[in-house]
Amino acid sequence: MLKKMALCLLLCVSAVYAKQLHFVFISNGLDVDPFWNVIKNGINDAAKEVGARVDYRNSPTGDRTEMARILQAATSQRPDGIILSIPDKDALSKDIKRALELKIPVINVNSGVEAGKELGVRNYIGSNEYEGGLLLGKRAKEAGVKSFVCVNQEITNTVLEQRCKGFADGLGVKNNMIDSSSDPSEIQKRLTPHLDKVDAVVTLGPVSAGATIDLFRTKRIKKHFVTFDLSPEIIAGIKDGILLAAIDQQPYLQGYLPVILLSKYVPYGLMPDGDINTGPALVTKDNVDLVDKFAGKYR
Repeated sequence: MLKKMALCLLLCVSAVYAKQLHFVFISNGLDVDPFWNVIKNGINDAAKEVGARVDYRNSPTGDRTEMARILQAATSQRPDGIILSIPDKDALSKDIKRALELKIPVINVNSGVEAGKELGVRNYIGSNEYEGGLLLGKRAKEAGVKSFVCVNQEITNTVLEQRCKGFADGLGVKNNMIDSSSDPSEIQKRLTPHLDKVDAVVTLGPVSAGATIDLFRTKRIKKHFVTFDLSPEIIAGIKDGILLAAIDQQPYLQGYLPVILLSKYVPYGLMPDGDINTGPALVTKDNVDLVDKFAGKYR
């Protein structure tokens, strides 16, 4: 009798673990931002490898209230795990706490490492945004730069401000950030009046970088120009000498790793202790060929 009960228990446990795992990935990515396509590639590859179902959800415009609603809906589904960026602690804290209270494993990616820790999220996978800006700022100071403007295409994302702040601190000047919106023509319009007043331009992603590259190329503008993240346009800008450098945070890993980790944590309780830094890594003309063929897909 005991043997039959033990066998039944074993089979029941095996059946639970044999079911397809379901994770929800919630991002603050704008639909117009190609950066998040690389993260999706990582998600899709990992999901195929472990046989999991991963739903990617976002607000097309980056609206924080809508992002909170998406998190609420995901939590009500009781998935096996939630992966999310935290661009705004105030907008998301209540619902993150709710997910944790329901014992849903949560992994924080891409943004919000400090906020995640305060809320009780165990793991962060992403880059140190401030350190990336600091690295670029120190290099700019060595090059003789005295002033700069930081072009922020998503002003409500507090993490992007850390990039600008890091650059300002590395340069040793006050932060100078403008709200550019995510519309390419609007970015060019708002940036142009600042170009005669500064030595350097910093952009914070492919959307603002692409518009600025087009502006510099068309107007033949020469400035100390650096950016964050990679795209085919950014790679071309570095090769053409329009851009001096870009900070790569390896977004593919931000999509791939949390799915892999949760696929081991849910059935076996296995999880690395601490954060996983996917960046910052510096890309310049000296090493751009190494990442060129992978830009937009893996880098």
